[in-house]
Amino acid sequence: MSRVEGTKGYKQVVARFVAATESIDFNQLHQPYLTHIPKAPSHILDIGAGIGRDAAVLASLGHQLVAVEPLYEFRKVGLERYVSPRIRWVQDFLPRLETLGMSQFDFVLASGVWHHISPDEREIAMQRIAHLMRLNAIFAVSLRHGPAGGGTHIFPTDHKQTIYTAAMHGLELVVCEKKLPSLMPGKDDVFWDKLAFKLRAA
Repeated sequence: MSRVEGTKGYKQVVARFVAATESIDFNQLHQPYLTHIPKAPSHILDIGAGIGRDAAVLASLGHQLVAVEPLYEFRKVGLERYVSPRIRWVQDFLPRLETLGMSQFDFVLASGVWHHISPDEREIAMQRIAHLMRLNAIFAVSLRHGPAGGGTHIFPTDHKQTIYTAAMHGLELVVCEKKLPSLMPGKDDVFWDKLAFKLRAA
């Protein structure tokens, strides 16, 4: 494959991701978590923010967002399409989120990203996320099940292991909805578990 063909192909992948993201309704995608999103203006972390659609919706509710996304192409789309003074974009990635320092958040969202990190990295990520949460903050995470997409390398997820790992870091399960169908067309063999945890006092 030539460099031009590769670039063109990658642009098509990005375009398909953008279209797929914008085709899915925020409330439908995150229905299991909706009652746990803070009502008052709060500090929210969106891990793997993609093009920032979710961050933009949350910012429109009055929240301050830190949108973490490692891919420049997605951040570029987000900066152009979802302009908001309430969204701060950060180039970083799981498991360590090193650029966030000692920041503290009231709600943490990791939608569609947990399957991209290995089991060992998930242990590190869970500990790091717990350290970034204020007392009684919520961590909402989705777990993907099914075959990988075109050329995408993923790791199997397990809700029981995720719950156990979260509990080891002071996170109490408050939402557990399993085997939810994919909202993307043509993904009949993909389903999701939606979990949410609250950080309790030690």
